[in-house]
Amino acid sequence: MARILIVEDEDNIAVALEFLMTRDGHSHSRLASGRNVLAAIRQDRPDLVLLDIMLPDVSGYQIVEEMRADPSLRDVRVLMMTARGSVIERKKGLALGADGFLAKPFELSELRSEIARLLALPC
Repeated sequence: MARILIVEDEDNIAVALEFLMTRDGHSHSRLASGRNVLAAIRQDRPDLVLLDIMLPDVSGYQIVEEMRADPSLRDVRVLMMTARGSVIERKKGLALGADGFLAKPFELSELRSEIARLLALPC
């Protein structure tokens, strides 16, 4: 069972993600803002972070950049998600260190396969 941290400020999306994580047998927790994400990752050591880019206080880009700058968080996998799914957004997220990138709205099968791919990566 994987431990997944969901960082999503939109309740309807977060509820759907939480339902899917539960149904697929993953343990999960959720934060609705970026303010305490790094502290939560340090404390809980999730296997994967589902990270929205557009958060109310700190951008997902800034969070992934800070994670990759911290040696203790470098190996935590990050799947970035955004409604602005342009090629530029994708390139920026991956360049900053995200392991995967999904444009919203996404198909559940697409999300599942990306999660499976990222969880299968060697640490």
